[in-house]
Order: sequence, then C-alpha cells, then structure tokens
Amino acid sequence: MKKILIALSILVAPLGAAGTSMAADEVLRFGVAAEPYAPFSVKDASGKWQGWEIDLMNAVCAEMKAKCEIVDIAWDGIIPALLEKKFDVIWSSMSITDKRKEVIDFTDKYYYSANVLVGAKADTRVFDVTKPDTFQGVSVAAQNASLQATYMQEKFAGVADVKLYPTLDDEIADLQAGRVDLMAASAIQISDFLKKPEGQGYEIKVEMPHEKMFGYGDGGGVRKEDVALRDRLNAAIKAVRASGEYDTITKRYFDFDIYGD
Repeated sequence: MKKILIALSILVAPLGAAGTSMAADEVLRFGVAAEPYAPFSVKDASGKWQGWEIDLMNAVCAEMKAKCEIVDIAWDGIIPALLEKKFDVIWSSMSITDKRKEVIDFTDKYYYSANVLVGAKADTRVFDVTKPDTFQGVSVAAQNASLQATYMQEKFAGVADVKLYPTLDDEIADLQAGRVDLMAASAIQISDFLKKPEGQGYEIKVEMPHEKMFGYGDGGGVRKEDVALRDRLNAAIKAVRASGEYDTITKRYFDFDIYGD
C-alpha cells in the first residue's frame, strides 16, 4: 500500500583541450509516504528508510547513474506535494489509475497487488461484495485517500460503516481492538501482518474484484511535463528487471511473484 522538487540540472564542464565533458552529480528526490508501509518502505531504528520499494529505488537510480534522496510526506498530501515540486517522483506504492492520470503521469508499473478485506478468524459471517446486504451494519477500516476506501464508500454507501484512518497501522490497531469488523488493504502489504504472531487470529475474508477503478498496478508518479524523467525511469525499471536484479530484490521480502502479468 507513499515527491519532491528535484533540481534535475546537469552541469556540463569542459575537460581539457579535447573538449570532453561529463555530467555533475545528479540528485533525484523521491517522495515516500511518511508512515510505515512494510515491507515496502519502513524506517529502521536509526531513521533510515529500508524495504522492497527502497531497494528498487536504489537499483533504478544506480541504473540511471543518479543519486537518490528521499523526502517523506503524509500520504493524503503526496500528489499536491509533487505538483508543488517538493520532490520529483512519487515512489510509494501508488496505484496507476485513470483518475490519477488526469492530474499526474506514471512510470510503467513495478508491481501489482490485489485488494482485500481482512477480519478475525473467529468471525464466521460470510461477506460477499456482490451482495451488499452482507455488509449491512458492518464497520470497515480503510486508509484515507486510498482506492480501497473509495471502493467501499462507492459500493456500500448506506450499508457498511466505512471508517477512515491516516495509516495502515491505525487500521490494524482498531481491528485488533475490536472497534471495526474488517479492514481494507493491499493483499501484499497486509501479508506481512498476517505472518506475524499478532496476526495469527486474522485472515483474508474477501478479495475485491479487479475493477477499473483499482488501476493497472503500482508505479512511480511524475508531473505531466516531466516526460524525459518518466522515460528514463521506465528504461531503468526495464533494465533492472531484465538483469535479474528485480527478482533478487523481491526474494529478500517475498516468496511469490509480485509483478503479475
């Protein structure tokens, strides 16, 4: 289930009589949602960002021979921050959707995840997204400004009680406290919680259908005018996949393919 005005200036200086030139160090600023999003992006005890998406970012930047810097920002303000040029690339598990493409552009996808509803194993009710009445009076947690929240609000308005939270951790906390019946999340993202001891009492209850509103996978977001940057990122993502490094990175965190078709 997270940017920055980047001075993408390339300074060229002549070297010697032959007129050879080289680019000065280039810094690309990547916007990452400030909250933990394990195993994609999490700060360690020292405050350093780590995770699958961070490793991929580093590999992509190495391919482009560019230096990466991370700017963290609240998820619900991440697109405005990109447009305000507070960073250059949204690199935070953002789904590529037609609605978002009206405002910003995207790289090619770099992974795909289904969307699910998670609840307690002890809850034996049957939830069926094709039958809204099965959600009558059910409280569902979803992250603010997420596609899962939009889906639940649009499909089950007046039926389910959709409660919005700033972070996934807040969703999980209320699920564990029994303040909500279900929580909506990315299947890949929530798999980390379900594997932990504290997640053993919970399970995926529903996989949401792959509707158009959920988009075309997750990728990097860029400003519409930054066509050259988008193309460079696409070339780097493709090269990292072709070299096998993408698979090497993925195996550090997952025991299954997360790229999809």
